Amino acid sequence: MVARDGVALARLEPQQRPSAELDLLLARAHLHCAVHDRDPRVLLHLMLAEGLTRREHDQNRPRAVVLVHDIGVAGASHCIDREQVPVLHPRRMIAHRASRRAGSGARSRLNRPMPLVVDRIPMTEFRSNCYVVRADRTVADAAVIDPGGDPTPLRLELARLGVRTAGILVTHTDVDHVGGVAELAEGTGAEVWAPAGEADALREGRTRGGRTVRAHDPEHTVSGGDAIEVAGIAFEVVDVPGHSAGHVAYAADGTLFSGDLLFAGSVGRVDLAGGDWDALLDSVSRLLDRFGPDAVVHPGHGEATTLGRELDTNPYLRELRAARG
Repeated sequence: MVARDGVALARLEPQQRPSAELDLLLARAHLHCAVHDRDPRVLLHLMLAEGLTRREHDQNRPRAVVLVHDIGVAGASHCIDREQVPVLHPRRMIAHRASRRAGSGARSRLNRPMPLVVDRIPMTEFRSNCYVVRADRTVADAAVIDPGGDPTPLRLELARLGVRTAGILVTHTDVDHVGGVAELAEGTGAEVWAPAGEADALREGRTRGGRTVRAHDPEHTVSGGDAIEVAGIAFEVVDVPGHSAGHVAYAADGTLFSGDLLFAGSVGRVDLAGGDWDALLDSVSRLLDRFGPDAVVHPGHGEATTLGRELDTNPYLRELRAARG
């Protein structure tokens, strides 16, 4: 995406998903000049709009909301569907266009709430995903999900982001998902929410496969149907056994933190104690029924995906595809 004077504002490589890691806006760019929507240089897959100003700690990202066309593939965590309007218009012009579309009966997406801000931090030699989740980039509190290793680099990243740990959520108690829970909780004073069916493993500091972690007695135990609020975010707890017997997922604002139940192109192993293949497939099926194919999945390992994409393409879900017709 380029402005009329040729200054590069954003870039998409072929076959690359839209990303919020955009090129910095150069100082000479006129941020309120219109970019003609018929200009062949313009990629309307992205739009820079007013909304992330006042985020002084985001020095390496454009101070604007990135709007991304919904193609069924998870984009950057703070992205929403794009609007088919020329980019970089002043706020009054965008509002005017939105008003005209609403008046004509077209569905306007500019008034949709911003999705959660999700930062993914791989940890340990298993590259398990720890997530730092915020209601938006203006808030100082974050929910940390599955801190699986030495929390020192995580705490440095939290300091860089300018946020504090308001609470720690655990999807299941395998070593690569709880290895840093005790130290992070003790170092920050944050309370811990852990699945009721697996809380004893955390209390005793012993996980499946004979692995040991620093023991911690969680302040809260959760199970399917519970509703909790951490860092100003309302999470629904969902039982998702299969990878382990007491595994839970956390759902908020159309986003699922699935732990090791489901990955992009794969699923969690079921050959350890508490694993059950039929239960795993049933858990994925119930997530689809409850949240629909567009729900974004942030898994315990690897990149984000959607429930619908996995149902359509995941080779391990062939039985489920056949069963659901």
